[in-house]
Amino acid sequence: MTGTKDRSRPRVVLPALCVTQITSWGIVYYAFFVLNPEITAWTGWSTGATTAAFSLGLIVSGLAGIPVGRILDHRGPRAVMTLGSVLGALSLVVIAASPNLTVFFAGWALAGLSMAATFYQPAFAALTRWWAPDHIRALTIVTLAGGLASTVFAPLTAVLTEHLIWRQSYLILAAVLAAITIPAHALALRAPWPPAPPAPEHAAVIRSRPFWILAAVFTLSAFALYAGVVALVPLLLERGYTTSQAAWALGLGGAGQTLGRMLYAPLAHRTGPATRTAVLILLSGLTTAALALTPGPYALILTLSVLAGTVRGNFTLLQATAVTDRWGTTHYGRLSGLLSAPAMTASALAPFAGAALAAPLGGYHHLFGILAAVSLLVAVGVPWASPSNPKAAVRQLHGSGT
Repeated sequence: MTGTKDRSRPRVVLPALCVTQITSWGIVYYAFFVLNPEITAWTGWSTGATTAAFSLGLIVSGLAGIPVGRILDHRGPRAVMTLGSVLGALSLVVIAASPNLTVFFAGWALAGLSMAATFYQPAFAALTRWWAPDHIRALTIVTLAGGLASTVFAPLTAVLTEHLIWRQSYLILAAVLAAITIPAHALALRAPWPPAPPAPEHAAVIRSRPFWILAAVFTLSAFALYAGVVALVPLLLERGYTTSQAAWALGLGGAGQTLGRMLYAPLAHRTGPATRTAVLILLSGLTTAALALTPGPYALILTLSVLAGTVRGNFTLLQATAVTDRWGTTHYGRLSGLLSAPAMTASALAPFAGAALAAPLGGYHHLFGILAAVSLLVAVGVPWASPSNPKAAVRQLHGSGT
């Protein structure tokens, strides 16, 4: 991939983004789950409050992704991702030094801006513009690398907690984040960026019914997917499995995500956008329904968790290629930012909503049934989420009459 003869593809970009995605996700996102128990123990803040601060960061990230996408289209990824790395390190310093929950929330809001500028969306925009039409291979490689973030940084963060308090751990992680990602983004993303076409060209897409139906499809699907991920452990505990057994099921689901990302390229080669979207959302609903209806045996539960993870892995790349599949690469940053903002917000709210709904519904198995029904209903609406003539839509967006 990095040795391509296409000179428009800077060779250093792909390995650099692989490293920065592992580091950014591992430190800004996954380290929180390891450190949060110590944060609550040291400060006396409730787990609900600290988790709400983290979710605020995710919501800010989704909303900030819209203007970030517009800037990416016009200026490219170098300044955006470099500044995002600076903000990421600064946000962790604020979080580490926070004397109260107000400052803690402010630190996570700042971290949300960093996520919008350094996580998958800007990396996808860079690779889509530089690697198209072979961008699926590049996107797959970067998401496979990103999948290693928890593998690398969760154990590293755990080691830090054995020797340091959580504030010191976050300061060290901030230094690691700055040392790796700031120079990598500043030095590796210097390739020429094609000038952005006039903004009015994408206005028709944003106003179109297929675009907003697709946004609704991804939002509801993201809610069902991520509520199911967070609710899997309590579902299994509710059925009498041990915490260790539930953790293994969740972990193997993560391994399934890696498998899913490896399978996406062949799937994309053999299916169209609408078919691929409908099939993956349908499979998501079926695996969620199977988990709702299957109390055991444990081996079958593990198999279903891996299958559900495989679907989630595909879903990441499905979202990454949704714009290019339907409207081309010209305004990828802005259109992708608009498309992903509500889905990111739904993902952030899903854990709280799922936990709040479980008790009134009568248990987590009923919650899984509702989530499965949501996915199955969403799959029915997929045919209306694509332009009737995708090739014509791409030509219109590029302003070409050929």
